[in-house]
Amino acid sequence: MSTADGVWAEVVGQPAVVAELRAAVAQPAAMTHAWLFTGPPGSGRSVAARAFAAALQCPAGGDGTCHACRTVLAGTHADVQTVAPEGLSIGVVEARELVRLAGRAPSQGRWQVVVVEDADRMTEQASNAVLKMIEEPPPRTVFLLCAPSLHPEDVPVTIRSRCRVVSLRTPPVDAVADVLVRRDGIDPALAAWAAAAAGGHVGRARHLARDEDARLARKAVLDVPLSLVSLAACLTAADDLVSAAKEESDRTTAALDDAETEAVKASLGVGARGPGVAAARGGAGVLKDLEKRQKSRATRLGRDSLDRALVDLAALYRDALVLAAAGKHSPVLSHPDRRADAEELARRIGAEGALRRIDAVLACRTALEQNVKPQVAVEALTVALRLPTP
Repeated sequence: MSTADGVWAEVVGQPAVVAELRAAVAQPAAMTHAWLFTGPPGSGRSVAARAFAAALQCPAGGDGTCHACRTVLAGTHADVQTVAPEGLSIGVVEARELVRLAGRAPSQGRWQVVVVEDADRMTEQASNAVLKMIEEPPPRTVFLLCAPSLHPEDVPVTIRSRCRVVSLRTPPVDAVADVLVRRDGIDPALAAWAAAAAGGHVGRARHLARDEDARLARKAVLDVPLSLVSLAACLTAADDLVSAAKEESDRTTAALDDAETEAVKASLGVGARGPGVAAARGGAGVLKDLEKRQKSRATRLGRDSLDRALVDLAALYRDALVLAAAGKHSPVLSHPDRRADAEELARRIGAEGALRRIDAVLACRTALEQNVKPQVAVEALTVALRLPTP
């Protein structure tokens, strides 16, 4: 089986990582019980972790066709638990449940595998609970933690030092385009454009290729820099950016919230008659807790949407910076389809102006991480991005 075969076909543009993980699967006696997958957004950290989990459970090392592989990749394998924070963090209650599950012996597979997506979002108490399990793991348990390489220090050093680190890179644009054509049946020209526009982010490229609304949203964001000619224009742009992020969050959460709420109400017997009525009355706390978790998820999704817009903006100013500094050379651009805009920005603000604006975008991202209200943070940003008077 080549590195492109089986479960590893899902891991795009990471030949060195696939080779390392396949070697670990082939030598179970040398297996590490805790792994930390790091890499920039879109590099496929959780995809690599799931492929590794499938290969660990597969008698053939990840052929991709057996029951074990299919159930792991579908998220239904009894001995593979995945934790992904729906809200802003992974709390100690979730972590303790995770530790409880991790302590069980495998019921079907060869290992009890625990995958933690966005492990950098564990609270201090949650990290401490997981650390104890990693320090003294059961003999057939494997922890696969995923965290952005941009902030590896967000995972406590006590946990990092006990993990084998797997570093992923941003996949090459042509590898992303190839997988969109081969796996998703997307037109080659559209796939090439989406892969380039997404900067090698596989999920984002797929979203741009499939969804016209996503393409329009990206266009609206990249139209912002050249529109900032006055204070009024800056404030309008800020309103538009924040509103667009909220609308995307609302669309994503609406269906999820309704389904979850109805399921909980049904389990509590809300609206029923007879003996279940008393139990339903006692379910107010359960519904309130659900509502709290849903609000936290909506907040996170809104921030993630806004952060994607900020990354796109920073990349356009980066294009302006390299064009201003490149002279006669023709640099590779993050947004090749917006080259004319980047050239106009380079002419109007120069390399120094582009660099200052990149710093302003990064400062805005930091402010949002520190819970500054989005409207306040983004208004401050757009004012800082205002174009100089001709």
